[in-house]
Amino acid sequence: MTNKYIYSIVLPILIKDFYPQSRIINPSFSAYFSSPAHPGYAVKRLKEKAIYMKIPSIVEMLQAGVHFGHQVSRWHPKMEEYIFTERNGVHVIDLEKTKVKLEETLEAVRAMAAEGKEILFITTKPQAREIVREAAISCESPYLVERWMGGLLTNFDELKKLFKKYNGLKEQQANGELEKYTKQEQSKITKDLEKMEKTLAGLSYLEKMPEALFVPSVQREKTAVDEANKTGVPIIGICDTNANPEKAEYVIPANDDAVNAIKLMVGLVAEAIKEGKEEFKKKEPVKKAPVMMKKTVRPEKSDRRGLDWN
Repeated sequence: MTNKYIYSIVLPILIKDFYPQSRIINPSFSAYFSSPAHPGYAVKRLKEKAIYMKIPSIVEMLQAGVHFGHQVSRWHPKMEEYIFTERNGVHVIDLEKTKVKLEETLEAVRAMAAEGKEILFITTKPQAREIVREAAISCESPYLVERWMGGLLTNFDELKKLFKKYNGLKEQQANGELEKYTKQEQSKITKDLEKMEKTLAGLSYLEKMPEALFVPSVQREKTAVDEANKTGVPIIGICDTNANPEKAEYVIPANDDAVNAIKLMVGLVAEAIKEGKEEFKKKEPVKKAPVMMKKTVRPEKSDRRGLDWN
């Protein structure tokens, strides 16, 4: 399927309920891409740039439901610039702007990972927990998919002691060292481990405070967002029409409820981190093995032939 077919035939059909007819009349290929007012212009501009990760097309985002916002009565005024229109009492997100912001955000994420920065994935939404967990594991990033741990950013050094304790107990359990305790003590330790597993499984090997947070729903994670704003930790956030985009340094205006939309956006961020980490590995200096010098053995007097060994 050619780009000409997608943007002249398929796209107008898919978005005819969301874009005024004046914007899709006479969708000739050259004219359609020539003006920034048309959805195809953003895609053309993206293709002209040397970008690493695959940015989804407007059609793909429409199919994932990225454009659906919240009810008009629940909107946040500061999201106005990212809202295209209102349909049946529901706001529709401007996917042209989503595409541009997505490109900027993914490039920033890749650059952070390329510098060796740690990005923490956070969500407490039931439908997003497994998606976020799998994405974080795939790009070897820390994650938190249960309730937010108060002080994770403002009091990281203290919580790091808890991580150390958890790792120590897990190691003892794996090595069978818990058998030295009484049955009552073993039962208590096992229960403590199960309780800590829910919250600390994705944080246990976090050796330093994360340099950025990826929040798939800025409106939902208010406590984490406030703590990050206080400590100056940048936020990479998905903002629905009811969120305040000023809370995040890198904004992706998109639906934060639909499973397909969450999968699409979270997967793109994970891919950007993977690419950044690959760059970081290439930058790391290769440790050369020390060269062992052979000790010179002085020959016996009888073997010193024509050389000055004095």
